[in-house]
Amino acid sequence: MGRTQYYTATTLDGFIATPDDSLDWLLTRRQDPGGPLDYTGFIAGVGALAMGSTTYEWILRYEFRGGDLTAGTWPYRQPVWVFTSRDLPAVPGADVRFVSGDVVPVHRQMVAAAGEANRWVVGGGDLVGQFAEAGLLDDILVMIAPVTLGAGRPLLPRHVELELTEVGRNGEFACARYEVVR
Repeated sequence: MGRTQYYTATTLDGFIATPDDSLDWLLTRRQDPGGPLDYTGFIAGVGALAMGSTTYEWILRYEFRGGDLTAGTWPYRQPVWVFTSRDLPAVPGADVRFVSGDVVPVHRQMVAAAGEANRWVVGGGDLVGQFAEAGLLDDILVMIAPVTLGAGRPLLPRHVELELTEVGRNGEFACARYEVVR
């Protein structure tokens, strides 16, 4: 059975994005393909994703510069549940499902869609916290960049008990895998 995971990068001072949701600090960092916690290896094991609306909007800005949803490429082949309370544009041909409310019924849908594969809660520490509080989060996989921001979007703004199960180095990043303690 797959696991529900939070896979992300953070600054040394614990932020996943700047206060204005920029990831420029991340996109210039060197990583080793095939190294610990590398993205290609991780995404190959993912069968379903959940993300918040801020992450979804960042992907739209980054992948579809200029807002033309036919001019870019949606980065996921898996079904994606986007938690939002607003009307957001859909990407043609992408399996994106807009939802709101409790994470528990959405998690059941993700498990069914993913089968034996993992589920990825993308970006948004608050959404990850909701999965953790509901007892649905299994692992946190984090790549720690050698930079500080001083302010921004926190890695995880909730109390979650963890057990360190793996450490490594990938390019400029310190990598850590934690299992959620229940």
